[in-house]
Amino acid sequence: MSQWYVLSLFLYFPEDKREYIPAVTSLVIFMIAAVITMRLIISYSKREAKKAKELEEKLESERHFWDS
Repeated sequence: MSQWYVLSLFLYFPEDKREYIPAVTSLVIFMIAAVITMRLIISYSKREAKKAKELEEKLESERHFWDS
C-alpha cells in the first residue's frame, strides 16, 4: 500500500492533454539537436580518417624511397 503512494507522488498524467505540448516540443528540439550533433561528429571523423590514410600512404611511400 505504501509503495503505491510513493510511486503516485512521481507519476502525473494530466487530464488536459495540452499540457503535453511543451514536453513534446522540447523533446523534438533536443532530438533534432542530437541528430545534427551525431552527423557532425561522423562527418568530422570521416575527414580525420581520410587525412590519416593520406598521411599513412605518404609515410609508406617515403619509407619505400629510403629503403631503395
